[in-house]
Amino acid sequence: MKRLAFLVFLLLLVLMWAAMVPGADQPKIPPMPAAVSSNAVASLKGGLEVFSMMGVGPRKTWDDVTNQVYILRLSSGKWREGRGVPGVAGRLGAVAAGAKGQIVLMGGYVVDAQGGEITIPDVNVYIPEQRHWYRGKDIPVPVDNAVAGASHDRYVYLIGGRSKDGPVNQVQVYDTEKDLWSEATPFPGTPVFGLAGGVADERIVVVDGAKAGAAGGPRYVANDECWLGKIDHKDPNKIEWSKLPPHPGSARFGIAGGGSDKDKKIYFSGGAENPHDYKGLGYDGQPAEPSMVTFAFDVHHEHWETVNGNTADARIDARGILSTPVGALVLGGMAGNQAVTARVILVERK
Repeated sequence: MKRLAFLVFLLLLVLMWAAMVPGADQPKIPPMPAAVSSNAVASLKGGLEVFSMMGVGPRKTWDDVTNQVYILRLSSGKWREGRGVPGVAGRLGAVAAGAKGQIVLMGGYVVDAQGGEITIPDVNVYIPEQRHWYRGKDIPVPVDNAVAGASHDRYVYLIGGRSKDGPVNQVQVYDTEKDLWSEATPFPGTPVFGLAGGVADERIVVVDGAKAGAAGGPRYVANDECWLGKIDHKDPNKIEWSKLPPHPGSARFGIAGGGSDKDKKIYFSGGAENPHDYKGLGYDGQPAEPSMVTFAFDVHHEHWETVNGNTADARIDARGILSTPVGALVLGGMAGNQAVTARVILVERK
């Protein structure tokens, strides 16, 4: 009976979206209340609630970094403001995942007026129904621009990222029930940050990102490695990693990625070929522009597929793709010409 009621609810939800946009083939998602890039994103309630947290606004200055939280309930089709993330300053490059009806927000970095960047260990956990934040145990190795995903509605995986000593290939696991961190099997590839990926059906896929550049060249360059990790059924810290063939399109930095347990796929969209800072300026001195390729990895059949080779309104530095009943969503980020946007992309297959 519960399953039938849920299916009826989803049908009503789809009909509601269709009614909102007469004649449209796909529902149109309203933009966020403000434009943000490098914002952490997560979802709860099977994707019926989506969250955008922190990030930088259109001016892309140190004092344009926000700690604001925006929440979209698909049942109403309206955004509202949540309680801001605690702290004196907002962060960039943080990541988040939903588990146990809570949002776990991890890491990221703060910037100052002189352009300095400090990666921090903060773990902030949000209970939406109570509009309450509490502090979780600090990340053992603080990172920014990592990948996050949850398994068994309990374990949150923090993969790769940039530490104070440079990119890492560590996999750190946060147990939301015990408020404890542990270390899982690292992915065997090159340490990177700005990588993309997600968790679906107890599988982890991570791709690309930036690695340290050669002497005399840009500080960071794009990495083209792709990895599949299979989480052990009994031990969440044991991961069997294998290298994957190249994904569709070129190697990129700042791709949006995220897993869908329903589809048993992990989706990827956008990103730029040149690694860049939060203003969209590449370490090679060239402005970053988004790729229009959206692709996915089918974790059941273990193969890549091109979802859309000409994605409209493609993005860089949108921190994730969220699986929802109306489709996969990308929230904010930078569109063409490094313009920070509030628009929400509904990933469409073409």
